[in-house]
Amino acid sequence: MIPPGHWLGLLGGGQLGRMFCMAAQSMGYKVAVLDPAPSCPAGDVADRHIAAEYSDATGLKTLAELCHAVTTEFENVPADALAYLAQHCIVNPAADAVAIAQDRISEKQFIQQAGLQVAPHAVIDSSAALEQCSANLFPGILKVSRLGYDGKGQARVDTIEQARAAFTAMGGVPCVLEQQLALDKELSVVVARSREGTCAVYPVAQNTHCHGILLAQQAREAALHLVQALHYVGVLCVEFFVLQDGRLVVNEMAPRPHNSGHYTIDACVTSQFEQQARILAGVPLGSVLQHAPAIMLNLLGDVWLTRGHLQEPDWVAVLALPTAKLHLYGKSEARIGRKMGHVTLIGEAAQIRHDVVKIRQRLNLPEGE
Repeated sequence: MIPPGHWLGLLGGGQLGRMFCMAAQSMGYKVAVLDPAPSCPAGDVADRHIAAEYSDATGLKTLAELCHAVTTEFENVPADALAYLAQHCIVNPAADAVAIAQDRISEKQFIQQAGLQVAPHAVIDSSAALEQCSANLFPGILKVSRLGYDGKGQARVDTIEQARAAFTAMGGVPCVLEQQLALDKELSVVVARSREGTCAVYPVAQNTHCHGILLAQQAREAALHLVQALHYVGVLCVEFFVLQDGRLVVNEMAPRPHNSGHYTIDACVTSQFEQQARILAGVPLGSVLQHAPAIMLNLLGDVWLTRGHLQEPDWVAVLALPTAKLHLYGKSEARIGRKMGHVTLIGEAAQIRHDVVKIRQRLNLPEGE
């Protein structure tokens, strides 16, 4: 166990890191954040911000010497950086687990080897591979194998001609072509696993997107199977597609807390971020009991833009609703599509559904956001 008062480290300065910092600090820990940006959401609240690239030897050495344990807030941190840190302090999740989750090709291979289903797909690592792929994969979605997130680095393709154009536009980097499936819904399961192998699974979240109880138990069991197969230590999110025929398909894994788990801050005994800090510090996992129904709405930069002009949203109207809990991420610039915060509504189910409609109207949020 790492006692309170000691330093925990974090690679990445985004909003997930900001919420980790707050959770760890509330438990009495000091947090050091390594992120190249001179100002960032996590760095602004951390006890120390090391402004350096993730592969910077001096920055990593400073973090390793200061901290007893280090984690990450996003999957695209170089696995080599985690491997270096692991030579000097506790690191979770481990570099090899992150390396699998940050590469779609390796990820799909691992999931299939674990005995779980993924979407029909083909590895597209060359123009020749694209020409040889099955016609059954169209219409499909072409996704870059690495560094894609939040819908970036992917394109819907109905024909081989569109796939050629998309592959070229993506720079010819290795990709995965997935068959576009007939979806009923999307589920996310956040699971935590300690160094000793103890696991805790949060209530299953259903995700809805703009522009695009038996089942929950099946998803929980699949997420637990993956976290055990990975020998994973930390917080992991597994995203599932529920097909219209009732089948459950693994979409992807995120080796960190996840946007779909933000409701746990207000609606569960232990948030996903406190759980991340508990695991890093080597203390027992907290209860994942959900004490109230919850709905979480993302707040994108679009909310700040009214008729083409930046304007502060009407937070008074939002907070006038007794079920609403506002979380802003400390980002100075609102941009279209940028995650700026979220609102969680907790309370009696009928009331929060009613209040969601009010918030969507007051903030001009599209249905499904």
